[in-house]
Amino acid sequence: MSTTTQSERLDTVVIRIAGDSGDGIQVTGGQFTNTAALFGNDIATYPDFPAEIRAPAGTLPGVSGFQLHFSSTEIYTPGDQPDVLVAMNPAALKVNIDDLPANGIVVCDTDAFDKRNFAKAGIESNPLEDGSLAKYRLFAVPLSSLTVKALEEVESLTHKEKVRCKNFFSLGMMYWLFSRSMDGTLAFIEKKFAKKPDIVKANSIALRAGYAYCDASESFQVRYEVPPAPTKPGLYRNIAGNTALALGLVAASSRAGIQMFYGAYPITPASDVLHELVKFKNFGVITHQAEDEIAAIGSVIGAAFGGKLGVTCTSGPGVALKSESLGLAAMVELPLVIANIQRAGPSTGMPTKTEQSDLLQAMFCRNGDLPLPILAPSTPSDCFEVAFEAVRIAIKYMVPVFILSDGYLANGAEPWKLPTSLDELPEIDVVYATSDQAEGFQPYARDDVTLARPWVRPGTPGLEHRIGGLEKQELTGNVNYEPKNHQRMTALRAEKIARIVQEIPDLEIDGPDSGDVLVVGWGGTHGSLTAAVRNLQGDGKSVAHIHLRHLNPFAANLGDIMKRFKKVLVPELNSGQLLLLLRARYLVDAIGFNKVEGQPFKVSELMARIEELLG
Repeated sequence: MSTTTQSERLDTVVIRIAGDSGDGIQVTGGQFTNTAALFGNDIATYPDFPAEIRAPAGTLPGVSGFQLHFSSTEIYTPGDQPDVLVAMNPAALKVNIDDLPANGIVVCDTDAFDKRNFAKAGIESNPLEDGSLAKYRLFAVPLSSLTVKALEEVESLTHKEKVRCKNFFSLGMMYWLFSRSMDGTLAFIEKKFAKKPDIVKANSIALRAGYAYCDASESFQVRYEVPPAPTKPGLYRNIAGNTALALGLVAASSRAGIQMFYGAYPITPASDVLHELVKFKNFGVITHQAEDEIAAIGSVIGAAFGGKLGVTCTSGPGVALKSESLGLAAMVELPLVIANIQRAGPSTGMPTKTEQSDLLQAMFCRNGDLPLPILAPSTPSDCFEVAFEAVRIAIKYMVPVFILSDGYLANGAEPWKLPTSLDELPEIDVVYATSDQAEGFQPYARDDVTLARPWVRPGTPGLEHRIGGLEKQELTGNVNYEPKNHQRMTALRAEKIARIVQEIPDLEIDGPDSGDVLVVGWGGTHGSLTAAVRNLQGDGKSVAHIHLRHLNPFAANLGDIMKRFKKVLVPELNSGQLLLLLRARYLVDAIGFNKVEGQPFKVSELMARIEELLG
């Protein structure tokens, strides 16, 4: 290390790495995330994938990004803007540079800044030379050629294969800049590429070469240190939302003591749930990749009818296809879970971009009057809790339950404190009707508290009964078209959902019990809203925040809380869907703040809108 290098301590840093999909951006970001987590920092991540499956290299639509916020204090978001930008090509620089504040660090691969890539990105002059980056701390580094030079001894790899190792070279640079150990990533490389020893060698050399370059270069005069964050004692792991959702389902299946059947069709951004669940065959999990969305939910309904825990997962377009079968499941009154990992719509929309635009779809996507319970996680780790709760409600009330996650939560990651054991989690009671209840058995007799009907496994002697989508006679379940019976059964199905409110704890207010502005949010906006509100509270502003996990039914005290504030603001990544429901249900003059750009809220824009309302 140069004797002139200084060390500077920081409380928090945001890094954004950007380049082509083939540049290994997500691997690089994921490895820095794991290293920061192992060091003890609080972390929040935002992987930003291209919407195109394979956009042309060097073009704006093909830019892939990964943003990591790591800190010595508690944080809630991946950050509004990066402190450091690593741009692998001109397109990555053009897409991201406006987010970098003045005096921010930008590292560019000079080897990629040529006329051909300028043309692809729509850039007329070289930004590394024309002065347009003068307000930033620019480090122009020939990443590709330095990587190739470092790998001269690895003769078995082609020039192209060597260039692909530049992501690890850049990662080594970041490890040096922020005083991080390479050990975790070296172990990852050994395990990930164990069957390709030349790739192990090349990536390991590239990582160390990037670190050594910074150590030897006079360009880097400062190294930074971000101390660990204080945490409660326990075992932690870095977890993404889809992984947490899968683990929550497995845990619920185990606590219920029944086998889980997961039937799904691959769709972005939900596919990772299937990828995770296939790892849990030793827990009795059965996974089925169906030929389409309709077949997927059909298989899940069959599993629930057979006495298993039926689960399916999709995104908005898949929910649209499943809607008729979902109506059948609700009409028959079987317990299953439908997870919708929301993405920007409508139709195919922007598959890799986040949005909260499927709330009304979950509320009303079935023909007839047929409400269903809806839950929404607020953070990546909260996906575990919500998945567990959804299973519990589905079984207790004999009803399909919606989970509304989103792409931001699904792909984002944060530290999660693991339960010490499964016994720490609540038990989920499963009661099947048995043959000793055959005398006078009524398949649609209802529990006095929950209105749930009995769960009957097919083949149970003496409990044979009619089942299907036609309207049922109360108690017997036989087909019945009488007007009064239809009125009664419609009311009973709705009342069963309404009674779930007895399971929902009162909402807790983050801030004063009354005041000038109440911010009401749901889903993945939690981190941005929490940060914005607490920043304003620190400035002495009269503002509070509540976040809804249960979207149908709502918590019992929601209406009373809203009445105690002069103004109610409802920020959503849609055009005002929760706002519509709150205004209709509670007749409150709530105000919407809506964004449909495929990107999460920035804390700064939320603070600005709240301050407008405060006056």
